[in-house]
Amino acid sequence: MVRRPELLRTAAAAPAAFAKGLPGRFTSALHDERVASWLGIALGVGFTLSFVTGLISHFMQHPAGWMVWPSRPAGLYRVTQGLHVMGGIATVPLLLAKLWTVYPRLWQWPPVRSAVHAVERLLVLVLVGGALFQLVTGLLNIAYWYAFPFYFTVAHYWTAYVLFGALLVHIATEWPKVRATVMTRPGDAVHRRAFLGAVAAAGGVTLLTVIGETVTPLARLAVFAPRRPGVGPQRLPVNKSAVAAGVTRTARDAGWRLTVTGRVDREVTLTLAQLRALPRRTVRLPITCVEGWSAEATWEGVRLRDVLRLAGTSGDARVRVESLEPGGLYRTSDVDPPHWRDPLTLLAFGLNGAPLDLDHGYPCRLIAPNRPGVMQTKWVHRVVVG
Repeated sequence: MVRRPELLRTAAAAPAAFAKGLPGRFTSALHDERVASWLGIALGVGFTLSFVTGLISHFMQHPAGWMVWPSRPAGLYRVTQGLHVMGGIATVPLLLAKLWTVYPRLWQWPPVRSAVHAVERLLVLVLVGGALFQLVTGLLNIAYWYAFPFYFTVAHYWTAYVLFGALLVHIATEWPKVRATVMTRPGDAVHRRAFLGAVAAAGGVTLLTVIGETVTPLARLAVFAPRRPGVGPQRLPVNKSAVAAGVTRTARDAGWRLTVTGRVDREVTLTLAQLRALPRRTVRLPITCVEGWSAEATWEGVRLRDVLRLAGTSGDARVRVESLEPGGLYRTSDVDPPHWRDPLTLLAFGLNGAPLDLDHGYPCRLIAPNRPGVMQTKWVHRVVVG
């Protein structure tokens, strides 16, 4: 067992050990193991939260064959994706502070002391590189600035596994050192606390400048948010317009029909007037984008389950909703039984007390609880039962 006096001596010697081999440089006591350990713990919590919520988003959009996501709580995805994006943004000051604190390690001499040390340094390179890649590309994604040649979603998903794996190994190798430093109480801790407090405040201020895009009461503070609740047609943001989707003509066509086909007892075809003549429902549901913004709205339409019953659909059927879009990754979306049977799931033709705007999916769109916005298909014209 390591006795307390020995732990205190270890903590007191940490700044010198941190910058060993470079006398006269990095003399601040903030370049020490204790500060690095606390920042590392905070980053570990932040990256773990982002990893878990990122997996939720991915598998909601691309579920494995055995996965069936629930429709309730209705706002669950709003919470998890808000935590993913907002939590990721809040870690930016933490990561910058951590890199500044451990900067002396980059200039250790000799750079490699053994094969084990070489592996450790390579792991740190992967960890730092992965963290910077995830945060930088993530920020560019929510700003809709795709200044890179690769597909963001795939790269972000697989890099998350690399980063989290490197993080777990790093925690395993560094934990004895972290435990020894954070459990001590050195007498000169005031400046450390001030530094860590400033980093925490920077993270909080950064969070406040964007959190309003998902927490509506704070919308006025969201000065750097790409999207704000209440801004857009019918007081709701738009990610993809009808012009960008290439549906302005087909969506306005007087000959539009909604068709229910596939494994049904009878195929059903409805005009917009016939669809509106069915029993109407009004629900209050959020729409949540993978980029982190979300906004709640009042939707009017008919229950998807009522339309499917007209066609004689079995209760365990899987349903695919198709858009008028001529192409694209999100032209269709699957609706599993928990969602299409939910009374909150609508084929909506009204929004916030007015007919659905063209950019929001006129003449008809899907709106359902606990689903990513990319799966709330707009400009619906066909429902296929599988």
